[in-house]
Amino acid sequence: MYYPGATAVGIAFKDGVVLGAEKRFTYGTFVVSRSGKKVFSITDKVGAACAGMVADMQVLIRQITSYAKLRELELSRPIPPNSVAKLMSVLLFEMRYTPLLTQVIIGGVDGKPAIYVLDPLGSIIPDEYAAVGTGAEMAIGVVEAEYAPNMTEKQAKELVVKSIRSAVQRDAASGDGVDILVLTEKGSETESLNF
Repeated sequence: MYYPGATAVGIAFKDGVVLGAEKRFTYGTFVVSRSGKKVFSITDKVGAACAGMVADMQVLIRQITSYAKLRELELSRPIPPNSVAKLMSVLLFEMRYTPLLTQVIIGGVDGKPAIYVLDPLGSIIPDEYAAVGTGAEMAIGVVEAEYAPNMTEKQAKELVVKSIRSAVQRDAASGDGVDILVLTEKGSETESLNF
């Protein structure tokens, strides 16, 4: 059985959320791409980090981004992270008989930082940090050992990178650098690191 590999991590810090994912796309033992994108901005204050089938994550992110923008136009205000996560949960559950093969971490800020983890069937779990993908076991061990609720942005970014590096060391399906998305009340900021 051929399956895709990935490592994505999300951490809530004092003023926001850091989402990160490595760049390698694999299909079984074949490396399809070394410069893939698995971290996406959905709104100015909500983003997602994904692991799984590339096409499925891209379709899901396109759908949720357009629904979120339409909802913001209807309400004339930004849509909060919990609403984006719930909407994505509904979309995934509607497709449960032909599921999108992707795990998603939704992160964002609406007064306070929030992280939600979704599986392919739409289960939604709120948390302070999360890791998904084939490298999740290694990454979550590093995060749990060093996470603190009142971390600074710099500490959270360093922990995301450190946890993904740890996963890359042991998971052949993960590698080739890290894409990072930082979400705060001021907006979003992206960064890309190669290693």
